[in-house]
Amino acid sequence: MGLKEKVLGGLLGVAIGDALGVPVEFQPRYRLQKTPVSEMIGYGTHNKPAGTWSDDSSLTFCLAQSLCEKGLDLEDAGDRFVKWYRKGYWTPHGDVFDVGITTAEAIRRLETGVKPDQAGLDDEKSNGNGSLMRILPAAIYFLNDNDQVMTGAVCSISGLTHGRPRSQLGCVLYCQLARELLKNKKPPEAYAKLTEKARVLYRGTALQNELQYYERILGGKLPSLPETEIKSGGYVVDTLEASIWRLLNTDSFSEAVLAAVNLGGDTDTTGAVTGGLAGLYYGYESLPVRWLNKLARCGEILDLGENLFNKVRQYPAPFSRSYWVI
Repeated sequence: MGLKEKVLGGLLGVAIGDALGVPVEFQPRYRLQKTPVSEMIGYGTHNKPAGTWSDDSSLTFCLAQSLCEKGLDLEDAGDRFVKWYRKGYWTPHGDVFDVGITTAEAIRRLETGVKPDQAGLDDEKSNGNGSLMRILPAAIYFLNDNDQVMTGAVCSISGLTHGRPRSQLGCVLYCQLARELLKNKKPPEAYAKLTEKARVLYRGTALQNELQYYERILGGKLPSLPETEIKSGGYVVDTLEASIWRLLNTDSFSEAVLAAVNLGGDTDTTGAVTGGLAGLYYGYESLPVRWLNKLARCGEILDLGENLFNKVRQYPAPFSRSYWVI
């Protein structure tokens, strides 16, 4: 499978997983076990039509657009986040809904002139999944750079809203896994590569002390855990675990995203994060046409994916202190 199909699958996969989860956000798992989501439906929790995606996808597309037009420019990315929050930029229907507390506060800080590298909240409560949900474009854009460059860039991008190293490490691990999928590795191989590299890569960095929180992932035991041990709330570790677990225990794009959403809780984000990974692996052609036909702004997302594919770096990026933070 070509890289272009993977990139398109990844971006659209985020939006599809998000849109599947929006109508049932906050529903408990036991309820979705009785009446699981099996199609792209509308209304429900947020009273939005079918195919509506939320902040997860909006901020993903803001980041992708920024990378395409400006490269790694934290100020530009931050400006786009503010434009989304205040003016509905890169929203499905012109209105903003379902904004995370940490993300909203950081964007307000950016709006008042706080520097991008200082805007992210860094208290213990700021370990949510609000930067993980939008980080996929960074894995694509920095595909051909070395691990250290990608790690530094991802930490800085995450840090626009989430200043805690734990949240940033979650983003880095996700992007490392995405990188292996983009290189045509199968999910079990990509996961094995992630667990092999992580402890070595982050030893002696600001991320080292956070590795303990990801032990179920990095210890290699995650795939064999029962569903009862997989959580699906807003904590960054839980979301990363759930998305990887679903990818490794399903056999198609549609199965992966539906199963992720039906875990309940933070359904749109779990769906989006899983959808990004599954879309990279299974590719654009695996995405159900009936869902694409319902998806808001599908054509524009495709165009953005084409642009991002064309911007994938062909040579290693130069060293830059503006984002080398580990």
